[in-house]
Amino acid sequence: MNQHLPQTYRRQLGDAGPDVAEIRFKLALLGLLNTGGQAGLEGQHPSSADLFDTEVDAAVRHFQQQRGLTADGVVGPETYRHLNEARWHLGDRVLAHTVGNLQIGDDVAQLQHRLLNMGFTPGRVDGIYGSATAQALRDFQRNMALHPDGVLGPATFTVLERLARTVVGGAPHVMRETEMLLRSGPALTGKAVVIDPGHGGADQGVHLGGVSEAEIVWKLADRLQQRLTALGVRTYLTRQADQYGGDETRRAEFANATDANLLISLHLEGHRNPSASGVASYYYGDESQGRWSHAGKQFAGLVQRELVARSGLGDNRSHARTWTLLRSTRMAAVRLELGYLTNAADASRISSPEFRAQAVESIAVAVQRLYLPPEDDSPTGVLHLPALT
Repeated sequence: MNQHLPQTYRRQLGDAGPDVAEIRFKLALLGLLNTGGQAGLEGQHPSSADLFDTEVDAAVRHFQQQRGLTADGVVGPETYRHLNEARWHLGDRVLAHTVGNLQIGDDVAQLQHRLLNMGFTPGRVDGIYGSATAQALRDFQRNMALHPDGVLGPATFTVLERLARTVVGGAPHVMRETEMLLRSGPALTGKAVVIDPGHGGADQGVHLGGVSEAEIVWKLADRLQQRLTALGVRTYLTRQADQYGGDETRRAEFANATDANLLISLHLEGHRNPSASGVASYYYGDESQGRWSHAGKQFAGLVQRELVARSGLGDNRSHARTWTLLRSTRMAAVRLELGYLTNAADASRISSPEFRAQAVESIAVAVQRLYLPPEDDSPTGVLHLPALT
């Protein structure tokens, strides 16, 4: 099956067929599915190995939780892509940088970890063999008197493995990102931020009582752009009011082309339980495997606390996720879920101009606090930025 699946691809509990058999095979390779027996759906007794049964459902949910995905038991394009990536271990294949057809997998992430721990700079540990990773490998090869072609073949892998025992663990990317933030200075003038109002066009997102997610986040994005521009920030919008900004891959490509410092993606939530409420923030990370964006995690925490303190929304905290938009952007990226349209209290607050003002100010303050050194920072809810003129 092709890894580049249509966005409508979904396999879930009760489905059957050759592609489900492939999903079962991948889960078994990862040790998440017992191939010795098959647990059937209630009232059914399947004998074939191509059924998405309760055992597969539990294995998929466990895998999704491990990988920082939404643990809904549905194998969509994103979960399928992660199943493919998880099967690769360092040394299983030759790694090389090919523009337009990047290699992605756990083996790439393992290589990036090794290079970082040895003092090279492959960029963020994201499992994507991009130009920065290829350059870091070339630097390693030069240091080892190897041909610097940026290809992890047998000769380079042998040297890399020989040095593995001398590599000391830790989080060098945290120190690098912290240093980069401090080096960029506290002034917002000259910084660049991509603002991503989710959905748009025919895709209205959560829609309830004549109010849509796409419409509200556009109003927030428009106001946030004005606020940040007034503070000297160069801003980019991934879409206009009545447009669809594309899928997450396209939005990430747009953001990367701007060479911005930060991406802020704005969304609202919906849930079948009307009691669900509150605000949450998400950053790139799979901390069980030691992968995360330090700047993204820091900004997610800052903006989460500011939003809760200034808007009165409930605190659903910050979480690491490996969603495409968060992972594929070269800058720190954070997705904000600014309340539930399906909750009466949240919906009333979200729809008010006062909330939009509070949310925009919370985000702008968090952007400023991200670049302040610890000794100049202020407690949550206290920092005030220059007023709009």
